[in-house]
Amino acid sequence: MPRFWASLAIMFSTPLIYSASAYADSVVGQADEVIQWNKTLLTIVRTPGAQPATVHPTRSFAIMHAAIYDAVNAIDATHKPYLVRVEHVSARASQEAAVDAAAHETLITLYPAFQTTLDQQYDRSLLQIPDGADKTTGIAVGRAVALATLTLRRDDGSAATPIPFVFGNAPGEYQSTPPNFPPQPVFTHWSRVTPFALERANQFRLGPPPVLTSAAYTAAFNEVKSLGIANGTAVTADQALIGRFWNGAIQNYWNEITQTTVHAHQLTTAESARVFALLNLTLADEVIVFYDSKYTYDLWRPVTAIRAGATDGNPDTAADPNWLPQAGRTAADPSYPGAHATISAGGAFVLSAVFGDKPFPLSVTSEVLPGVIRSFDGFAAVENEASLSRVYAGQHFRSDENAGERLGSAVADFVVDNFLTLIGDGHDY
Repeated sequence: MPRFWASLAIMFSTPLIYSASAYADSVVGQADEVIQWNKTLLTIVRTPGAQPATVHPTRSFAIMHAAIYDAVNAIDATHKPYLVRVEHVSARASQEAAVDAAAHETLITLYPAFQTTLDQQYDRSLLQIPDGADKTTGIAVGRAVALATLTLRRDDGSAATPIPFVFGNAPGEYQSTPPNFPPQPVFTHWSRVTPFALERANQFRLGPPPVLTSAAYTAAFNEVKSLGIANGTAVTADQALIGRFWNGAIQNYWNEITQTTVHAHQLTTAESARVFALLNLTLADEVIVFYDSKYTYDLWRPVTAIRAGATDGNPDTAADPNWLPQAGRTAADPSYPGAHATISAGGAFVLSAVFGDKPFPLSVTSEVLPGVIRSFDGFAAVENEASLSRVYAGQHFRSDENAGERLGSAVADFVVDNFLTLIGDGHDY
């Protein structure tokens, strides 16, 4: 159980009933409803202006999928609850109805402007489920769990005003980046948001980045200077494409990868709910912890470092005052660690923990290059390319990415080991 939250128990008057037919219903239940609501939330966060600028979207994914998981698990009763424990629920209750109700209630609360569209999807989904006590119970469980989950996250710090940031001007300090020079960095307050699984935001805080006069910094500086420059000649055509391909919201890629994987493995509703919850609890906490490290070290971005190379005290980092990254605008936050690397390491860890490390062919569609697809032979290959892409995009030093990979793996390992575990497996929290 998360240290910052007390679990909430909901009591239902109907007895818990196990039967062969109930078990069969669970096994043949399709994962489609979990996937469909994940797709719906992706559509919302991709809509310009839908996501509050100071609230990170990973929070919404974690809340929705946590509610879906606890609702379905109350019926399936095979794993430990995440946050909301529901007792005395009939095992015959509709898991799909629970998914629909939990997702719908969560999203209309988080995104009230979309209520009409969400209501329509909810009604269509429920029409596919036979009427009766099982459906009614599933709806009641899903709605109750969603409301409890939202209540428990209400005062988690996500609504706070971002903390004003004062740019530094010393070598190595984060500064506003050309060509657009954003006036303030983003999510300066996010490390103060209550984690979903971790005990605290600095639980896995990284050590400092390489010092500016070190060999590690020199190598990272010269690599991104050469490969990440706009219209560069040292980068190959495929490397340049990789830099552009991944230049979107990295958590969205990993949710779509999970959709593909869940569908390919034909998971039950309960199994699907657990996978998406593990993924999104991990990603949400990774965002909290990488902002903790980013604003602890305030490392300058490559575009600043390369333009000011003559001031860093390192004779092997030559300045280029006109250098711009291939990706164009640099993300408005400090460089260390890399977000893509952190999120991708976490996503790959969770999916490998659930599905194994054996080769698994999958295709990924770019968030920012419509219709462009790249193919991979497994989760590790996706992680490696997504992480390295930020060097090719001119956004990050390789040392940022290496650190992000360590951080993402540590968070994911903690979540997978301690949350949503099988009842009776020896884990206790």
